[in-house]
Amino acid sequence: MADTASAPPRRRLVASPSGWLIWGAVAFFLVNLAGVIGAVLVSSFGTQWFGTWLPSGFTTGWYSTAWREFGLLQVVGVTLQVSLLVVVISVLIGVPAAYVLARRTFPGKKIVYFAFLLPILMPPITYGIPLATVLYKFGFAGNASGVVLANLVPSVPFVILTMTPFIEQINPSIESAARMCGAGTRALFVRVLGPLLVPGMLAAAILVLVRTVGMFELTFLTAGPDSQTLVVALYYSMSAAGIRAQQSVDAMAVIYTSTMLVLLVVALRFVNPTQLVARVKETPEP
Repeated sequence: MADTASAPPRRRLVASPSGWLIWGAVAFFLVNLAGVIGAVLVSSFGTQWFGTWLPSGFTTGWYSTAWREFGLLQVVGVTLQVSLLVVVISVLIGVPAAYVLARRTFPGKKIVYFAFLLPILMPPITYGIPLATVLYKFGFAGNASGVVLANLVPSVPFVILTMTPFIEQINPSIESAARMCGAGTRALFVRVLGPLLVPGMLAAAILVLVRTVGMFELTFLTAGPDSQTLVVALYYSMSAAGIRAQQSVDAMAVIYTSTMLVLLVVALRFVNPTQLVARVKETPEP
């Protein structure tokens, strides 16, 4: 009896009705997401699948078929080329622009900042059609250069919006101390600010990379036969004339999803965006 009396009371975890609704909605979403992805994945390996829970047989031949029919070697190469060019150009343009917005005060600054928000807030199709019209008029669309230029419109604002608060958290006294020690503008950016901005630049590059690979509207409007990325090639494989096996299209969808996951995992291998604020706060002041 003494042991029973001294034992701490057990706590019962009782969720509120709103909590059960939230967890139920999350579970319903995850189950549907797993069902869709699982169905595509199983179909890409199935030989025939009609009216049964699982295909009648399994094979990996659909992947080689999709690779040959859709010319995925060239498509993957174009996707990587366009994505890397967009990332590099966006960082080269966006970082200096973010520094100006973070460190300088000028008339109309809020209007300029709002203008950078528009390509992100607006659906890409709303400005993609007139943008593609202009690019075709001057001969840029229909090739990789047009795809890169079109994707720069939302990518540069992404870099600016990511880097501006990051730069604002760096103590300006660090720059003042560097200038007092004789550092010029170039040395200030390369030796002082550069190492501090690397985590933010990598985080911005991650956002731009994933967005560019998954951008359909702008790429679809400006790409030519030899400048299609994976997402556009996947659309054409489903909507083109002729009869194609569904398993072949599903195999291409799996390749596209796997490419996105590989790019994201490789990018996150070098930087964790959730630690950016902590890294800036831990920077010692002079």
